[in-house]
This record gives sequence, C-alpha cells and structure tokens, in this order.
Amino acid sequence: MKISLSQRKLKDGRISLSIEFYRGSEITEDGKRKHLRSFENLDSYLISNPKTAKEKKENKEALEFAENVLAIRKAEYAQGRFELKNTAKSKRVFLNFFAELTEEKQKQDTSNNYGNWFSTLQHLKKIVPKNMTFEEIDESFVKKVHRYFEKDALTKSELPLSQNSKYSYFNKFKAALRSAFDNGYLTINYASKIKSFEQAESQREYLIFDELQRLAKAECKYPVLKKAFLFSCLSGLRWSDINTLTWKEIRDEVDVSRVNFRQEKTDGVEYLYISKQARELLGERQDPQERVFKGLKYGMTYNTEIIRWCNRAAVPKHITFHSARHTNAVLLLENGADIYTVSKRLGHRELRTTQIYAKIVDSKMKEAAEIIPELNIEL
Repeated sequence: MKISLSQRKLKDGRISLSIEFYRGSEITEDGKRKHLRSFENLDSYLISNPKTAKEKKENKEALEFAENVLAIRKAEYAQGRFELKNTAKSKRVFLNFFAELTEEKQKQDTSNNYGNWFSTLQHLKKIVPKNMTFEEIDESFVKKVHRYFEKDALTKSELPLSQNSKYSYFNKFKAALRSAFDNGYLTINYASKIKSFEQAESQREYLIFDELQRLAKAECKYPVLKKAFLFSCLSGLRWSDINTLTWKEIRDEVDVSRVNFRQEKTDGVEYLYISKQARELLGERQDPQERVFKGLKYGMTYNTEIIRWCNRAAVPKHITFHSARHTNAVLLLENGADIYTVSKRLGHRELRTTQIYAKIVDSKMKEAAEIIPELNIEL
C-alpha cells in the first residue's frame, strides 16, 4: 500500500488536494492492467501562480494541513487502525477461514491444541452467521463473541464452561483474528482491542511412584502407547514432541543418551539428557528420518485405552497423556531435584510455571506428616 499526497488542477485554476491510496494493479479479464487506487478529498485547495503575500500564505497553510493529514493516514495504516480493505479478501467467509485453521492444527497432530480449535469452531457456529464475511466484522461483533463465551456457552452436558475453557476457546478466536489481520483479510487487528479471560489455575493430575510402577507392569492394548507414555513419565517430554520425535534427534554418547529437539509449543531448541531406562524404552536405532514411536497417533481410541490401562493397574485417577509430563515434574522434585533444574528439563520459559509443581510437592509433604500412626506414649 502506497499512501501519498495528490494534486489535481481544476477548471477554475485551483489545485485540489487529496490523499491517494494506491494498492497496486491487477489484470482484468480483457487483458488490460487496472490500477487499484482510491482518494480521500481534503476539501483543501492551492491557488495556481500565487501573486500576493496573502495567496502565498493560504497556499502554505493548505499544504501544511494536507501534509499533516498524510502523516496521520500513514501512521494509522502502519498501526492497523486505518481501514483500507482488500475487497477480494474482505468477502471471505469467516467460518470457512476458521475451519481451515482448525484443519491445519489437525495436520500438526498436537492433541489438545487441535481439540480446542475444533471445540471453538463448534461454539462459533452457534453464534456466527454461516455466511458472515470479514467485511462484516467489527468491534461490536468481537464483544458479542466474548459475551457468548462469558455467559451463554455450554458444554455437551449443558453445563457452563469452565474458566479455563473460556480462556482457551476465546484465545483461539483471537488467534484467528490475528491471523486474518496478518494475512490481509482484516485491516484492523481486533484481537488487540479486547482482553482475554483470566486463566484459572488448573489441577494437574499425576501419578505417584507406586501408581507408575503398577502401570509399568499392567497390560496396555497398544505397546507403542505404553512405551511413549512411560517415556514421557521418565523424560517429561510433551505429547507433541514425542509424537514427532525422530531417530536423528536421539544422540547416544559413551555413557549417556540425550534428545536434541525443537519444542513444538515454544519452538525452542532443547538438549535433554535421558536415563538409561528411558533410552531402553526407545528400542534399537532405526533410520534417522523415521519416527521413534512409529504408529503413535492422537485420537479417542488411544485416549480411551489410557483410561482402561489405568483401570487394569488399579489407578483410580483421570489420567491423560499429558499427566505423564506432570508425573515427571513431581517425581523429580520429590526425589531431590531443585526447581531450576526441573524448569530447564521441562523447557519452561518462566520459573513460575514450574512452581505449580512445587506446590503439589509441598502438599504431599503435609500429607506425609500424618502418615505415621499415633503412638501410645507414656512419659
């Protein structure tokens, strides 16, 4: 987009000042080049060939005014606040755009992330008109979606959404708006104009060592799922990183092994040492480009099997694959690892994220204070 000051000579001899917005050109159906430009008339004029001091002063003031407006328009456009529409993109249907983003998440196969995008899409279908285009989106619409998630949205069981669901779903909506702005479907970044919901501190379900031991001995219908889950418990790797792990990222050194990988969630490069037992779970080395956990996939079948596996192991908890990562953090802290080391191993960017696990360990210490049966004390 080029924004400039335009001057056009009128029949009466004056020069009309306006702001020109040039968006490039396109080839029409008959093969001709069409320039895409629009103008903002400033209702300000210059006098051709000014002779008197008064005429020269008026010309100077008119030109200064026009140049000030030009500077404002350029600043507004740079900040995304000045609405200059690409008419073709603004006609795009919003729900179709959101559905495409959701499909991209499914291809990335990052479990909870795709599930949240899919759930958000189902909610948006209830409130967003089917054929609503980007040119119809404004700040009041964004506020309407916010109110829906705040007051009206319900779960499949007809219960109000949890605070974290509101936080997650509305953030997916805002992410779509940001993507639309970055890609030219919107000329205003509406995502920056409204606050997200506060995130509630979620309960992190984890396994104590005895429960993990029972799982290790119990039968799991899918061996690759069992290996991957136990590897996550021993290493702390997320599902998304385990799912994409390839043999070229496994480095076997003289007396130790480590995983060199790029985190899917943060895009940060990590160098993680793993125990001998964790390395044994991986099995024999294969071709560098092959996935380590070949055949592992996210879906209801594997999620259900984790529940059944826990039942066979007599573990009465609602365990998901992500619980393995929580288990790793808690076991490390309970066995003497300092919080900074645990934070680095988990790839946390902020220490406060890891401190949640420290609170869990503290609560276990309090419980331990009452474990010893009361004595019959005689003094």
